[in-house]
Amino acid sequence: MTIRVFLVDDQELVRTGCAMVIDAQADMAVAGEAADGSAALSRLSAETADVLLVDVRMPRMDGVEFTERLHRRDGPVPKVIILTTFDLDEYAFAALRAGASGFLLKDGPAEEMLQAIRTVHRGDAVIAPSTTRRLISHVAPGLPKPGGDVLAALTCREREVLLLVARGASNAEIGAELFLSEGTVKTHVGRILHKLGLRDRIHAVVWAYENGVLRPGQDG
Repeated sequence: MTIRVFLVDDQELVRTGCAMVIDAQADMAVAGEAADGSAALSRLSAETADVLLVDVRMPRMDGVEFTERLHRRDGPVPKVIILTTFDLDEYAFAALRAGASGFLLKDGPAEEMLQAIRTVHRGDAVIAPSTTRRLISHVAPGLPKPGGDVLAALTCREREVLLLVARGASNAEIGAELFLSEGTVKTHVGRILHKLGLRDRIHAVVWAYENGVLRPGQDG
């Protein structure tokens, strides 16, 4: 199965470089390109894509507004990976909250981009623990503190798993920490997402910070 990738970036050189790498893969193909979010929405009305690589900062319509509008449209929504130049970028955080499935630094290796595309296409999220924790820790102090027990719907074990997910741990790492099989961890994660109404792991991380489950300084 070929993964159709759509590129949204105002820098033509970036789009060209990404397209060359993607088209060289046996399981991927570039489905189209656009220089800003507005043009991308118009193009996507006529073209089909599975995964979008979207620059977070663009003229006319940036990656945050684009992601928000994309998720308000009817029908299946392609997965969005946000591209950012800055490790600590509030725009990238806002895009995650709007529905993006992860973010990548533009100066990262090509293999990281390809792995991210395959990961979100499978239905998972792209979580780079070091950059994600720094990003969320940077903006989390300004988030409102929730009232009541936001974890009331979860079992004790599910709470333990959620805390480790929020710290950026993989299923294998969670299994090793809690002496569980990866299959069991995956089941727990699925139940957590269902109970809390979350799309994927990256949104579980955001939700945990927003709701005070994990505060800056507690991620070690």
